[in-house]
Amino acid sequence: MNKYVQGATGDWEVVIGLEIHAQVLSESKLFSGASTKFGGEPNTHVSFVCSAMPGMLPVINEECVRQAVRTGLAMGCQINLRSVFDRKNYFYADLPQGYQISQFKDPIVGEGELVVDLEDGSTKTIGVERLHLEQDAGKSMHDQHPSETYVDLNRSGVALMEIVSKPDMRSAEEAAAYFRKIRTIVRYAGTCDGNMDQGSMRADVNVSVRRPGEEFGTRTETKNVNSIRFMIQVINYEVQRQIDILEEGGVIDQETRQFDPATGTTSGLRSKEEAHDYRYFPDPDLLPLEFSQEFVDDLARGLPELPDAKRLRLVKDLGISEYNAAVLVAEKENADYFEDLLEAFSQKTGKDKAGLASQAANWVIVDLFGALKKAGKSITDSPVGTKDGAELLALQVDGTISGRIAKDVFEIMLESGKGPEAIVEEKGLKQVSDTGAIEAMIDEVLSANQDKVEQYRGGKDKLFGFFVGQVMKKTQGKANPQVVNELLRPKLDG
Repeated sequence: MNKYVQGATGDWEVVIGLEIHAQVLSESKLFSGASTKFGGEPNTHVSFVCSAMPGMLPVINEECVRQAVRTGLAMGCQINLRSVFDRKNYFYADLPQGYQISQFKDPIVGEGELVVDLEDGSTKTIGVERLHLEQDAGKSMHDQHPSETYVDLNRSGVALMEIVSKPDMRSAEEAAAYFRKIRTIVRYAGTCDGNMDQGSMRADVNVSVRRPGEEFGTRTETKNVNSIRFMIQVINYEVQRQIDILEEGGVIDQETRQFDPATGTTSGLRSKEEAHDYRYFPDPDLLPLEFSQEFVDDLARGLPELPDAKRLRLVKDLGISEYNAAVLVAEKENADYFEDLLEAFSQKTGKDKAGLASQAANWVIVDLFGALKKAGKSITDSPVGTKDGAELLALQVDGTISGRIAKDVFEIMLESGKGPEAIVEEKGLKQVSDTGAIEAMIDEVLSANQDKVEQYRGGKDKLFGFFVGQVMKKTQGKANPQVVNELLRPKLDG
């Protein structure tokens, strides 16, 4: 279905492309042995190569090459057995060489396609143009001195994978879904940590508008957007800004823009360079990068289970709903927690995973995620580990505690860090399944509510729930509800 934006003079179609910069997970930089660790003192993770000292030659980091190929394989893209490093020439104070070593015409990874899921249940196929390796620039620090800019070269030379989409996205929602998909893939593949706060994953957002069916309009590029929320704001602002200009008879300048999170607006930074402005040419210090198909096949065999395959397995093999499976696999840590919990749950009960998976998924998504969100914690900071979570679920399966009591036990686990069995023992929360004791309580409830017994027998079947509630109240929620139901109905019907 076409998604158009209504302007004052008719419909407009939005065209979006993303250039995602993902920092390669590696101990050292792309062309030197300097550390890639985040958060060091300025200019402490710098070698002679990444500071561009005269006579220093770059040496390719093989692990960065492996990580780029792994990423390309995980995205289902074409892997190019021969690629070339080029010099991209431009001047910034934080680019000590005066050029960036990147890839242009011959990237390490070629075309592919990704299918993303949208909120209305539909899917969208978005093309990937290429993935190329390049070195990051340093960082200009404008807030350290009232009149001078300082330069930190810790990031200079860090390996980046630039993942360039085709201009296939037609809404902010599609762009956000595509970015999330890429982020999930690289995190599962272990090739980028996806940490947007630390700048290890960010996007340049290209936006243009056109009348439906017409040629592409002039695009703007908003640089270094480091959150999905900001990306959506950039797109929505740029779309409206460009439509307003065009409807008033103006023209869109092809330019690079920056985003101001405080106002939710973009502003012009500089005119947008074309490829020829960078004077690309093959880097004379680096030979073309060549490897064998066997090298690629070995890396493919070593890939972990990827998110789409994991989601399909959870649905087909374990009977988890499509929605719950999508929630669980969206973040690798969530999926890992669930898988560990289910394994422990199965071992604890001696039952097959497929019969327990839906109960485990519901507990993780509703109870655990709800509690973590309330506490402002992530799954990696969860005060309840997978073994204790499995134990809590197993206590319900074997009838030791009811579902209602389980919620109380869970609250105590969150606060105290104690295990569920210890809490149940300490608080005396074991479920009462003794038929004799429950029968006696039922008799007391019926005796105290003779008027309602007569009403029930007169046709008010809905009162059955009232009697169950009274018995549960009398036992402080400890009575086994199934036993209560089995014993209560004959007495009421008699």
